[in-house]
This record gives sequence, C-alpha cells and structure tokens, in this order.
Amino acid sequence: MASVYLMIVGYFILPVLIILLFNKKKWAQKFGTVILAYAAGIIIALLNTAFGFFPAEGEAGAELLTSVQKNLMSVCVPLAIPLMLFNSDFKLWTKSLPKTLAVLVGGVISVTIALVAGYFIFQTRDFGSAEEFKKAAVMMTGIYTGGTMNFAALGEMVHADPNTISITLAFEEIITLPFIIFILAGGYKFFRKLLPFKDETSLSEQDEHSDVAEGTFENYRGMLKGKTFGKMMLGLLLSILMLGVGVGLSLLIVGKINELVVILTITTLAIIASFSKKIRELPKTFELGMFFILIFSVVVASMFDVTKIDHSSLNIMWFILFVMMTSIVLHLVFCRLFKVSGDLFTVGHISLLCSPPFVPPIVEALGNRKVLISGIAIGLVGYALGTYLGSIFATLLGLPLF
Repeated sequence: MASVYLMIVGYFILPVLIILLFNKKKWAQKFGTVILAYAAGIIIALLNTAFGFFPAEGEAGAELLTSVQKNLMSVCVPLAIPLMLFNSDFKLWTKSLPKTLAVLVGGVISVTIALVAGYFIFQTRDFGSAEEFKKAAVMMTGIYTGGTMNFAALGEMVHADPNTISITLAFEEIITLPFIIFILAGGYKFFRKLLPFKDETSLSEQDEHSDVAEGTFENYRGMLKGKTFGKMMLGLLLSILMLGVGVGLSLLIVGKINELVVILTITTLAIIASFSKKIRELPKTFELGMFFILIFSVVVASMFDVTKIDHSSLNIMWFILFVMMTSIVLHLVFCRLFKVSGDLFTVGHISLLCSPPFVPPIVEALGNRKVLISGIAIGLVGYALGTYLGSIFATLLGLPLF
C-alpha cells in the first residue's frame, strides 16, 4: 500500500518537478513539458513492469490506485480545457495574414485525408479490437489538430481503454520526437528549399513587445505570487463552474454524465469567455491548465503496459507513422500551391501537431520571429477545432457518443 500512496503523491509532485526543470534548463524547453511528463510516466511504467512496485489486480491497494487514476483522467482534462483557452486571444487571427489561414486549412485538410486513408488501409489488419482501433483513429484527429489536450478530451469522449490511450500516445510521441529534433537540428532548411517564398510579417510594433512575441507563451514563473495566484484561482473557479454547466446540460439532455456533451459545452463556453478582456487577462491560467495536462500525461503514461505490446499494437504504430508522413507531404503540396514560406509551414505544422507552446522554441531555431504570431494563432484555432472534428469523425465511424 505504501507504493500506492507514493505513486498518488507522485502524480502531483512530478509535474511540479517537470515545471521546475523546464524553467531552468534550455534542453527541457526544447522538448516541452508534455513530452517530459510522458517520459516520466513511461519510466515509472517500465520500472513497475520490471520490479512490480504496484499491486497486481486483486491485491490490496490495486483498486484504490485504479480509482485514483480514472478519477484524475476524468477531471484533469475538463478542468484544463477552459483554463488553456481563457488566455487565447482569437483576435490574433485578425492580425494574421491570409496565408496563415491557408496553412491552417491546408493542415486540417491534410490531416483529415491522411486519417481517413490510413483508417481504410489499416483497419483490415489485426488490431485486436476493431472498436479500439476506431477510438485510436479518433484520438489521432485531436492530437493532430491541437495536441495532447484534444487527444485526452477525445479519449474521454469515446471511452477509450486506458491501454489504448497509453499505447497510442506512446507511439505518437516516439514518432513525433524525431521530427521535432530534425527541425531543431536544422531540418527547417529543407522546408525552406521546398517552399522558397517570402514571409510577410504578422507582428505589429505593439505585438513585438508582447509576451507571445517574447516567446513566453508557457511561462510558469511567478504563479504563486499573491495577486497572480488569487486571479489564477479565479480562473480555476470559472473552469469548475463551466464544468458544472457541462455536467448539468449532460444530465438534462441525456439523463447521465456524457463526456461529449461536457467537453463540447466547456470548450464552447471557454471560447466565448476568451473574448472578454478581463477573463483573457487573468494571469497564468494557461500554465495552470498545462499543469492539469501534465498530471494527465504522467497518469496515462504510468499505466502503459509493455507486456501488452504485440503485433496488433505495432500496427497502430504503422498507422500513426502513415498519418504523420502523409499529412506532412499533403500539407507541403498545399502550401506550395498557395506560395506559403517554409518557415510558416514549419511553425504551422508543429503548432497543429504539438500545440502552441512548441512554437516559440521552433521560432528560436528558425531565427524568424515574423511567423510567431501566425504559428500560435494556428494552434489556438486547432485547440478549438480538435474536439469538434474528433466528434464528427467518431460519429462517421459509428462510435457511440451518448
């Protein structure tokens, strides 16, 4: 039982340690907090597989640990979504260029085509459970239009098995990480050659001095200071209230708590709230939302069971690799047609693939701040679109959402 209580505490302590590491180490900022959180969870899972730290099913403490894991997974994402959207200035879109819209539309279309094609190509292979493969495909819709937040929300929506969530996310991280390293190591020069078009700035003089332009989109410093902490807690209270509204509507519409109704309700309410300057200027709500996402990431990754990786699981890896490579190629073709620069393509694709916090480090590697606002705007819209697109895809695949 001691190991169970230690792990429960660890679910809250590890994200704090990851944030401290992110604040102090340049290399940690390159990888991003989500990847670090997932890596920590995977290490815990592998150690558990090797040494059996946690009680097996039926043993004392196993039920408690499973209950805590499920509750954290169910609560963290609905709380994170409004918090991460409150600070999102969707009016940045009005400051962006038409080509930014082309990158967003091209990215979403490319991912959709790749997912649909991949689904029909790989569904005939042995995936163990056809139903779980459908759920994996739906979750990939979310992660390629905004990142882990949408992936997690869709996993809750379609009631995916925790091991399906864990294996899918593990393979997605394994495949995505080399792509990020490739870009940071100079691979962006390849895209510049394929898309040798000029950038037009989307930064005004006022924008150049903003937090976003300074690359502090994910800045955890000062979260616990008096006034900042109080206003941040106000944001958390608003998030809890929105969650309550979502639960209430769910009970009213379908007579029970339904993840689809809850997630879409809080997403819509949060987008509407973000147009209020007072709510948008609540400090550190994005970072608080990321904290909940980090808890979710550690929990999910710690549930990874390497013994369940078999031939069918590896086929999920090939499906994800196909989707990623196909979407990149299609997106490149689309951007070539609309004469989008290589740098704008790079930040736009990364923003959709990994989420806006990954944009500033990529911009730093590019040495081109002109594309910063556009890259972040693409990711913000991706946050908003991901859960809607995922629910449409799930409906088309015949997955029960109610």
